[in-house]
Amino acid sequence: MERILIVDDDPEICRLMDRFLTMEGYAVLTAGSGAEMSQILARESVDLVILDLLLPDGDGFSLARNLRSTSLVPLIILTGKSDTVDKVVGLELGADDYITKPFDRRELLARIRTNLRRSRNSPTPVKEPAEPGSIARFLGWDLHFGRRELTSPTGERVYLTHQEFELLSVLVQRPQRAISRDQILDYIASGDREPFDRTIDVTIGKIRRKLNDNAKDPMIIKTLRSVGYLFIPNVERI
Repeated sequence: MERILIVDDDPEICRLMDRFLTMEGYAVLTAGSGAEMSQILARESVDLVILDLLLPDGDGFSLARNLRSTSLVPLIILTGKSDTVDKVVGLELGADDYITKPFDRRELLARIRTNLRRSRNSPTPVKEPAEPGSIARFLGWDLHFGRRELTSPTGERVYLTHQEFELLSVLVQRPQRAISRDQILDYIASGDREPFDRTIDVTIGKIRRKLNDNAKDPMIIKTLRSVGYLFIPNVERI
């Protein structure tokens, strides 16, 4: 039985979701604050987290960031905030999906099933590369697929958000080939949602800054007007 943790300070929402998801065959845990969420995760294993953005002891963005830094458990953000900026920030912090209140129970169930299915079908990450090819090296940079890390030519670890890592991985695995925004969306879109084209452009800009790549005279990621992007360097798999 898969276990779902619901983090929301509204007892009625927790009660209704608990009853509904239990009837659908899931084991449900509930937390009314970030502190309760941390306590549960410290002692329990869960398969998916549904997280409200507004909690009495902190904001959901910080909780999402902390969760994603330590776990790849599927994360659905549930909130009454429908602003596009909040959605983009949540997804860039590593959330797998986003749904606003009020929500249709059937839609929420479909998103839960989609994210759990994707998680079950994904290879289990390892802390160290298990075999040759787990690292992509270009211009002295190392992208560790198993550890989901980027290391600079000087050996420093460069932090990447979930979306930055996914997007850079798409480019690195297709060097010297034009790739369109639609193709990128196909590779990194989660469930029924699709990131906006603008989100892709913004994320590319952030990756460039972390790679010290000048957008006006790029050595790593080149923008192809009306087409998409091109990863310029040769890539060595080690």
